[in-house]
Amino acid sequence: MKHVFPLQRLSLLSLALCCAYPALALADADADEGMEIVVISGARTLTKLSETPSAIGVIDQQALQRDKPKSMGDVLNRIAGVYWNDLGNEQHSMSIRQPISTNAVYQYLEDGIPIRPLGVFNHNSLNEMNLSGANGVEVVKGPASSLYGSNAVGGAINVLTAASSRTPYASVGVRSENQSGYSRYDTSFSNSWDQLGLRFSHYSMRRSRDNWQQYSYGSKDSYTLRGDYALSARAALRATLVHTDLDAGMTGSLFENDFRNNPSKSINSFTYRRDLTTRVTAAWEGDTIAGGNTTVTVFGRRNDHAQIPSYGIGSCNGSQCKGSKNNNHVDSRGLDLKHVQEFGWLNARLIGGVYLDHSDNPYVSDNLAVLRDAATGRYVSYTLASASAPLGVRDYEAKIANTALFGQWEFTPLARLRVVAGGRSDRIRYDYHNRLAPGGSLNYGAPDEQRSFARFSPKLGASYVLGAGANLYGNLSEGFTPPEVSQMYGKTGIPDLHPATFRNAELGLRLAFLDGKLRFDSALYRLTGRDTIVSYTVVPGSSENRNAGRTLSQGLELGANYDGKLFDARFGTALARHRYQSYRVSSTLDYSGKQMPQAPRDVSSAEVGVRPLAGLRLALELVHQGRYWMDNANTVQYGGHHLLNLRANYRLGNGWEAWLQARNLTDQRYADSASSSYSGVGTYAPNSQNQYTPGAPRSFMLGLNYTYGAKP
Repeated sequence: MKHVFPLQRLSLLSLALCCAYPALALADADADEGMEIVVISGARTLTKLSETPSAIGVIDQQALQRDKPKSMGDVLNRIAGVYWNDLGNEQHSMSIRQPISTNAVYQYLEDGIPIRPLGVFNHNSLNEMNLSGANGVEVVKGPASSLYGSNAVGGAINVLTAASSRTPYASVGVRSENQSGYSRYDTSFSNSWDQLGLRFSHYSMRRSRDNWQQYSYGSKDSYTLRGDYALSARAALRATLVHTDLDAGMTGSLFENDFRNNPSKSINSFTYRRDLTTRVTAAWEGDTIAGGNTTVTVFGRRNDHAQIPSYGIGSCNGSQCKGSKNNNHVDSRGLDLKHVQEFGWLNARLIGGVYLDHSDNPYVSDNLAVLRDAATGRYVSYTLASASAPLGVRDYEAKIANTALFGQWEFTPLARLRVVAGGRSDRIRYDYHNRLAPGGSLNYGAPDEQRSFARFSPKLGASYVLGAGANLYGNLSEGFTPPEVSQMYGKTGIPDLHPATFRNAELGLRLAFLDGKLRFDSALYRLTGRDTIVSYTVVPGSSENRNAGRTLSQGLELGANYDGKLFDARFGTALARHRYQSYRVSSTLDYSGKQMPQAPRDVSSAEVGVRPLAGLRLALELVHQGRYWMDNANTVQYGGHHLLNLRANYRLGNGWEAWLQARNLTDQRYADSASSSYSGVGTYAPNSQNQYTPGAPRSFMLGLNYTYGAKP
């Protein structure tokens, strides 16, 4: 019997109840109870959330300072429909209206500027952020290409840097965790002198080699320096410098038997990831004409990404295996010009601008001969592959140019109705140069070429005030992802690829009560993907990339938050289904109609905090991940898990604060990631086809902070 999918019925019922209630209970339509949350990311300028027809999750500075997040995942996983998947040492994959994956369907921003250029997406790139220097995080869920361009399909995550304080401010913190050998130091200093304000923020993390998990060392040093200068009452300068140095062992995943019997094991002993990143931005903002404000931002990026990836080791024949070693460098410079013009009629506003991004992307790789210990299955050493054999060496440079025009028109045709229409036109150009002779016996890669792509991404949305603190919104939007440089030039032949496109329909409701202390947020969406790039097997042993996939993602996101004097609470859940509408990987293997792998049926989190004494807060958190298919054939399933976490903060007085975080209180064995290479055809071999990234056991983290001065 075919499974009846209840999501549509649940979604419609939830929205019907939410829409009916405010009409009965909120009689005063002129009041605006607690809806004055202001966001930046929905329109690239300060905008009331109630006038933003998009699903946006917000984590403010107060939550960051109170909860002392260990990683970006501790921040993002508070938002309904957002799931950071922990791969260790701030390495991660993501799920926002898409399955958990490493695909280039997200845009990661800092103060509205992408931290990486298109074409070289890195699913780990949020580890390049410095949370110590952040004032908050905003997440636009669903396609945001009309404002932010390519890859903003599942969503856009915007980290906002903290401005300088008006008065002297300093903060120093230290923390240590027992199970992982994890330690960290945070510092922050800020002050202003007349028109000039400066803020310095930093943290250093270390994870020892001697912890619950073999070969899982890590270190990260991250620095943010921001300066703000008031030129006049109507103009200002802002400059930021962010530098991050990450060195992490890549523990990798485990096969079935080891995960069940020895989850602390690692079969790797030399794999690593080393990221060295620097970003510089300088922005001028001022009132240029009556009712008009202009922002001009120039930026530069430098990324050095070197690795021997654990996922690249395989093709074993006895004790001999194959691997790779590579270095990917990005050097960027760009300009973002934005103008916001207010009009006196219909409360109208026009937001428009130009975006220019030019990057150099040299890439070098070598193949490795890897030695495996037959008894333990551990990879123990490696050498460069023999020079007498085809190495598959790559040595190329791709120059990437992205030119875009964007605009958004907002107006209020009726007293309670706000309409938003906009779009962005992107032109993308790859100039590829192979530094090796294509087709030679000791090299690999495509011949030199130039390739261009172009795409217009529209959006139409509206927001309607139902009553006091009640806001209904909807939008239609499109997003796109161009072929990545690696998809275009990773093999000798150049595939004929074009951008994948995604169309989104969304309906949402926001409610606020008790002067904004109690809030509800819900969104219902349907996201269809066309021309997604898949690896198609032409003949056994030979594959190529093709625009041959179609996907359907639909779901319901529900969130609730209460912030009172004696207790606080939050709840977030996402119920979703992700399906291949068309996915043929060879002439004989077709996954069309199957559920997409690593797509949990539901992801939820809830937290209740109490304040029994002055200065003391205790909070218990429940995290639940539903079951999902591990393979495309929908034959191998991960059963999901639930975790209990505890937080305790106590303000000792005179600026001192002690705190405790206990994770996985029940010491549950679980997987952060589970996948299977089983195709659904032939023999099923769990211990060679199923792979798991084991989750951490019960752990306790202790911390101590000292703060001087008012909060910045």
